[in-house]
Amino acid sequence: MEGHVLNQERYEKGLEGKAFFMRFLGADCPRICVENPVPSRIYELPKYTQTIQPYEYGHPYSKRTCLWLKNLPPLQPTDIVDPVGTWCPSGSYSHKHDAKHKGIFTKDRAKSRSKTFPGIAKAMAEQWGGEVKS
Repeated sequence: MEGHVLNQERYEKGLEGKAFFMRFLGADCPRICVENPVPSRIYELPKYTQTIQPYEYGHPYSKRTCLWLKNLPPLQPTDIVDPVGTWCPSGSYSHKHDAKHKGIFTKDRAKSRSKTFPGIAKAMAEQWGGEVKS
């Protein structure tokens, strides 16, 4: 890694996270959707099926989220709105927001970043819910 030092403890926790993720992706289920932020390339996760944004489901934010799908069609947008900002920006990008927005996007950051927006959950339920056809 040019110019970067690998934090071994963080890397090992990431490998544990990858193993946990892979158990879900490989579960013996007829249909699977695993939702996760854009992964670091260092962990070599399988290629995601689709990326979605909250602003495609009625929430005025951008927060690119990856979906790994098994026997499910891609999720279709239901209510596209104009984004007003990035939901909980990370790293050096977060300093580009003015003081008014920094608190909105960075307060309780880990919890905020893990949020599944209700419009996305509703679209998943409506588009993928129901009985499995054999």
